[in-house]
Amino acid sequence: MSTASTDKKKGGFLARKAKKAESDKVLDQAEYEKKLRNKESVTVDDILKLTRITDDYLCPITANTYKIDFTKFKIRDMESGGVLFEIAKPEGASEMSLSSDPNAGRYVRYEFPPEFLKLKQIGATVEFTIGDKPVNSFRMVERHYFKDQVIKSFDFDFGFCMPSSLNTCEHIYDLPALSQELMREMVQNPFQTKSDSFYFVDGKLIMHNKADYAYNAGM
Repeated sequence: MSTASTDKKKGGFLARKAKKAESDKVLDQAEYEKKLRNKESVTVDDILKLTRITDDYLCPITANTYKIDFTKFKIRDMESGGVLFEIAKPEGASEMSLSSDPNAGRYVRYEFPPEFLKLKQIGATVEFTIGDKPVNSFRMVERHYFKDQVIKSFDFDFGFCMPSSLNTCEHIYDLPALSQELMREMVQNPFQTKSDSFYFVDGKLIMHNKADYAYNAGM
């Protein structure tokens, strides 16, 4: 009985310790995010220190002083060439006219079939316009999480964009190989896979978009 009692106490202590560590981790990022939102400018190095999906946007919409506007987006399978997702903003529509929610244009929800998780490479084509100021060193850092664990991270450089220009760029994503167990969990837990997309000009955060994903379409 004494051995069983001792084991029970150890298990309880370890469980409490693990729970506290997780709580501290969440609290740490929450405090860190608060500091970032109060910073004059957020950098790529700041973003790379994040350990999970952010609780909120790290910059206001007004930070996009370059008036960068994404107008079309398409995802295709690089192996077959098949289009997996495509969306375009109606001509003449602004972010505010599409929804009463000022953050609506910063969030996208994707629904894919389970087979999507087995793809090795996809191409993401984005079309965007630039305002009346030139954009130097336009860069995107995108981080994907499943239940607050990083599963993939991407870093793309758009380079220089001329003022008042329409630009089209396709980024190639080499998707990581996922275990059968992880794929099964992602399928069984729709919208628990999430991403933060951070956009920088001259190393300063000017846009932050979010997305979540389900991989059970058609089931």
